[in-house]
Amino acid sequence: MATKDFDYEGFAQNLAMQAQELVPQDFNDEQKQYVINTLGNFSMMAGKTLAEDKSLNFNAEQSTYITQIIAEWSFHKSIDIIRSGIPRQYWDSIMQKIAYTIFEIAKQTFSQGLPTDKIIELIEHHVNKTYVDAITELKNKGIIDEGLMEFAASQSNMNKMAQEMQEQAQVEQAQAQNIGQANNQEPNLPQVADGAAPVSQTDPNKVGSKSLKLATVAMLFNRMNRDRVQTILNKLDDDDAEAVVKYMQVPDLEKKVGAQNTMRCLYEIKMNLPRSTDVVPEMVVKKIKDFASQYTEQDLERLLIKERINVKRLVFNALEDKFYDKIPPKVASIVASHLQSIV
Repeated sequence: MATKDFDYEGFAQNLAMQAQELVPQDFNDEQKQYVINTLGNFSMMAGKTLAEDKSLNFNAEQSTYITQIIAEWSFHKSIDIIRSGIPRQYWDSIMQKIAYTIFEIAKQTFSQGLPTDKIIELIEHHVNKTYVDAITELKNKGIIDEGLMEFAASQSNMNKMAQEMQEQAQVEQAQAQNIGQANNQEPNLPQVADGAAPVSQTDPNKVGSKSLKLATVAMLFNRMNRDRVQTILNKLDDDDAEAVVKYMQVPDLEKKVGAQNTMRCLYEIKMNLPRSTDVVPEMVVKKIKDFASQYTEQDLERLLIKERINVKRLVFNALEDKFYDKIPPKVASIVASHLQSIV
């Protein structure tokens, strides 16, 4: 039967609004809007189907959770595809394949009554497989080369965010020790009784707690390779690492924390992170100009004859002190380093 008490429009709009604060600051306005629109559109379409399709038998809580999963992965993979350097005209088709995969796997696994951790694991596996298959198809068609395919496949905003969050946890621990306020007690996630509303609906003010931040880290860790998780845990304070591990074992952790708390928590962590490592377009332009200054325009044309058209545009725009914004700054920086290696 249809889910009448699921306000999918309000939920999708809320998720898209909160995502505005989480989009990478090095993205230009068009790229930021793409991430927000993709998340919002896919969430809206999924929510509408879950709420109105009479053949589905999901309650409001399940529909909310499935929509949240689609929003979260739409956010991360749209960022990955922008950073990948794949031409803009292929972004939508890849993201549509990913959204369809998430929706179908979520429907099947929820209908089968699988445990939440198994559902998350299966969705992550199929999302990554769909993404890699899509960019491999572009390579096989000659649209991108093998180097770009491998670079695109290596993108993981999910892992990047987890790394940033554990770095922030270390900073907070050091600050607490410096002012003599380190908490030696094990942090406790606000308890939610079985069947009760998620934390986001009962007490959103708890988002500022260290416990909730560690719980959010645990949510990301549950979706990462175990070896990488252990590497990051080894860098954390012992008490924090122990707390994260315990949160990783909490059943239905995502539901207990809630979508809104998660988004607010990620935003707060992001705003406190150092930004000195961000790639600035002006730095890329300078890097390319330093390389290009060694050659005449004719020499550059010969050197770049085998390069893709966007690489050529990046170089010749830089000679005019302009950044070619069709290529993400981080990708452009890698291209600049590649050019400097040309003999």
